[in-house]
Amino acid sequence: MIPTDANFMGNVFGGVILSEIDRVSYVTATRHARTTCVTASMDRVDFRSPVHVGDMVEFRSELTYVGRTSMEVLVQARSEPIRGGPPRPVVDALVTMVAVGPDGHPVPVPRLRLTNAAERRRFEEGRGRMAARKKSRAVEASGSKARAPRKKVNR
Repeated sequence: MIPTDANFMGNVFGGVILSEIDRVSYVTATRHARTTCVTASMDRVDFRSPVHVGDMVEFRSELTYVGRTSMEVLVQARSEPIRGGPPRPVVDALVTMVAVGPDGHPVPVPRLRLTNAAERRRFEEGRGRMAARKKSRAVEASGSKARAPRKKVNR
């Protein structure tokens, strides 16, 4: 991380880290979908410790859930001083990406191959989070469509 990434505390802006998380999620989802993907949501981001200017940051990602057109990407990052030292975890994030075609509309993606119990567990957890996101969006949409009560007009 470089000095232009710094906040007033001398640490890297959280927004810089979020931008990198978005890029990593894009690469992970696009490789799986084999088409362009866009960010639908950042479901959860937990900053665990600051990233200092001069630190080397390593981002790791994996798909945890794949639906018909969307994918959940787990991104984890750790940093270490450029001159060496133990790496420390700095952020964990869950990002939902959607595969889109040339017209910008969602397109189906390949299924996720699950090879062990841990992957199956993460997939089921991801399915639960996806269902919760859909439910939350439906509630928000129904609330925004609610009309104000009409006043009675005497004629």
